[in-house]
Amino acid sequence: MSATHPAQPVSPTVVIRPTKGWAALRLNEIWEYRELLFFLAWRDVKIRYKQTALGAAWAVLQPLLTMVVFTIFFGGLAKVGSDGLPYPIFSYTGLLPWTLFSQALSLSSASLVTSSNLIKKVYFPRIVIPMAAVLSGVIDFAVSLVALFGLMAYYKIWPSLLVIWIPAIFLLSLAASLGAGLWLATLNVEYRDVRYVVPFLVQIWLFVTPVIYPASKVTAKLAEHGLPGWIYGLNPMAGVVEGFRWALLGRTPFPAQLLAMSVLVTLVMLVTGSFYLRRMEATFADIV
Repeated sequence: MSATHPAQPVSPTVVIRPTKGWAALRLNEIWEYRELLFFLAWRDVKIRYKQTALGAAWAVLQPLLTMVVFTIFFGGLAKVGSDGLPYPIFSYTGLLPWTLFSQALSLSSASLVTSSNLIKKVYFPRIVIPMAAVLSGVIDFAVSLVALFGLMAYYKIWPSLLVIWIPAIFLLSLAASLGAGLWLATLNVEYRDVRYVVPFLVQIWLFVTPVIYPASKVTAKLAEHGLPGWIYGLNPMAGVVEGFRWALLGRTPFPAQLLAMSVLVTLVMLVTGSFYLRRMEATFADIV
């Protein structure tokens, strides 16, 4: 009698086809490749501080030194106002979400091009690359937030119960940077001019965001011209920065209109940017 052998398990066959038109997002793939996502994010963190003398201290020094400059020129000389807060606290609380956004936007916009070797060799959802670039700034934000609590203690300003909204506003900031980053990263694959546009865009974006000055001055000017204040929320970071100050300090009114508009604009950027990347990713390996 011939011996019977147990049936060997058959591995499933995965067929990879190029996407056509406005392909479905297939968000389940992001979960399937979550380990790759966190690996790429951690790689970006290690690369950023590799062979640096101060390491993660740069996460505090950058917004701290910028705050000092803003305090001297805008708080002291220009007297732009700070909604009754000490200007160092006012500017630093604005710089934290802004620094997270600007760094994430810069890194994510260049992420697909800098990962060209990986894109050409193996299949995975390409959206993972800009997502990892955005997530790599989370550690810097956490370190800077600890420094902010120290600065608040120095000025004897204590967070209120509204601080429970910080995680939601933090996620909104990540979503805004990812939404804009997806568009710029995809465009950068085909048009390398984007890498020259991004630094200029970040600089301009800073000055139209209420980091240096309070949003109340902008909405007041809009009201003088008969325009509603929610228009300022078309800049999604306006709602993020004002919402962060409100949640952390509790000294300003709840920016309901700005936050609502910022959420709407962020969702539009995130959804359209995701679909645009999915539509174009079939050509990335050929032109990246």
